[in-house]
Amino acid sequence: MHAETLRRIVSGGHRKGDVIGVARLAGIMAAKRTSELVPLCHPIALTRVEVDLWPDEASACVECRARVETMGRTGVEMEALTATQVALLTVYDMCKAVDRAMCIESVHLVEKRGGKSGDWVRPGS
Repeated sequence: MHAETLRRIVSGGHRKGDVIGVARLAGIMAAKRTSELVPLCHPIALTRVEVDLWPDEASACVECRARVETMGRTGVEMEALTATQVALLTVYDMCKAVDRAMCIESVHLVEKRGGKSGDWVRPGS
């Protein structure tokens, strides 16, 4: 994104309000509704959803990380990835009037624990 767009987000001076706060809430809501958005995903009782967004002024971007947990015997990586994408789409939606050149990139799974396929950690993480 343009540096000025990020400055507006960080300063709280964006005319649509608290971009980071709204995006965090959107990500949490999305994790809870993943089964409605992604065909063949089944509803899962989530015990924890955390969505953190932070500005990276050196790269002129907003980074996002979602952490999702369940007591069930299934993985929740789809819920975490959905939370991340929707949170970042919300940043785009709130800022598109001043910066249509923004892009969402490098969304990926970092780590997974449990579920049928077991544990997995992205190499180099």
